[in-house]
Amino acid sequence: MAPIQYIVEGGHRLSGSIEPSGNKNSALPIIAAALLTEHPVTLENVPRIRDTETLVELIRSVGASAEWTARNTLHIHAKSIRAADLDPELCVRIRASILLAGPLLARCGEVMLPPPGGDVIGRRRLDTHVLALEQLGAKVTATDRLEFRAAKLAGADVFLDEPSVTATENALVAAVAANGVTYLRNAASEPHVQDLANFLVALGARIEGIGTNTMIVHGPATLGGATYRIQPDHIEVGSLIGLAAVTRSPLRITRAGVEHLRSIRMGFERLGIVCRVEGDDLIVPSNQTLKIQDDFGGHVPKLEDQPWPAFPADLMSIAIVTATQCEGVILMFEKMFESRMFFVDKLIAMGARIVLCDPHRAIIAGPSRLHGATMTSPDIRAGMAMLLAAVCAQGTSTINNADQIERGYERIEERLNALGAKIKRVPERKG
Repeated sequence: MAPIQYIVEGGHRLSGSIEPSGNKNSALPIIAAALLTEHPVTLENVPRIRDTETLVELIRSVGASAEWTARNTLHIHAKSIRAADLDPELCVRIRASILLAGPLLARCGEVMLPPPGGDVIGRRRLDTHVLALEQLGAKVTATDRLEFRAAKLAGADVFLDEPSVTATENALVAAVAANGVTYLRNAASEPHVQDLANFLVALGARIEGIGTNTMIVHGPATLGGATYRIQPDHIEVGSLIGLAAVTRSPLRITRAGVEHLRSIRMGFERLGIVCRVEGDDLIVPSNQTLKIQDDFGGHVPKLEDQPWPAFPADLMSIAIVTATQCEGVILMFEKMFESRMFFVDKLIAMGARIVLCDPHRAIIAGPSRLHGATMTSPDIRAGMAMLLAAVCAQGTSTINNADQIERGYERIEERLNALGAKIKRVPERKG
């Protein structure tokens, strides 16, 4: 595959309406969980991005049929599946390959996984997955690949050593098929974890405590089929709020899933960006103060990410770019990943006033006029943040390795161009 570039002409205001795609981080565990049932499953609002396409190839490789019946509708039927050796090349492309451990273990009693790939944003442990599945009765051996085996999964009182999203999802799926009651404690409660739990309930699972840090799963469930719509991507909504703010553009984000946006809106309010809710739409007016709100007593404020329901880690990169266009000083504290801050040197080269204190903290003083530059995207979210910087900068920017952006945002350049942006994709899209 030829590498993808975005050539961005900055300085254009945007306007109009845009609907966020379905949540990638919901779609991936839900596609994997569709292997739990031998009945047909139809998923709506699935984002057509590289990560979902790769996972669809992976589930086909174990014997499931998976067809796109419309642009964002996926029909999956896992009538009979086998624990085949998964293609290492596909697994390296996508970190979500680890999500197949739970459903394949439940259906086949074993699964062999090559090491998963995905973004390089610091160390991403697999220990929590292993510990959770061991507590449910699996035997795990690690050589050049991970082997999970379980003649029978049994309900247990599982305590996760950290509230890992994907480990919670794996444990949840395995618990649905396990004999007896499972308590999942210190579970992640992000909207995409809730989405997966609601999908499992739609199939026939009994789960209590959805959206809290303790879920109770009554297994084994008798599962049927379902048609299920994946919820909007709250990270994409946050990215669009940042985009509207830095370009001083009025935007209406339709079907935004506003019930999950409280912490995101509070984070942006700290930067002087206030949104309005109308039904399930989010309105970002163009007349924002863009003035960073000092802490009580005139102290320098801090925006930090934490597990849900706090401000999400995936929006830190976006918030950093947005803060470069706001008046005042703020400390950004990225707690979850060691390498997420390393893209700020690109912003500094564009004219941003940022002091990188250490791998986790940066001080941003704004506003600063950004000018076009050539950049390389290291991961999905930093790539999107670079796109924001390029759209509000004076002059033309080139973003290399834009494949990374397209792993998380569906046809983003087309959708932003429809609002008035000037983004050229090289090579051009076919179809």
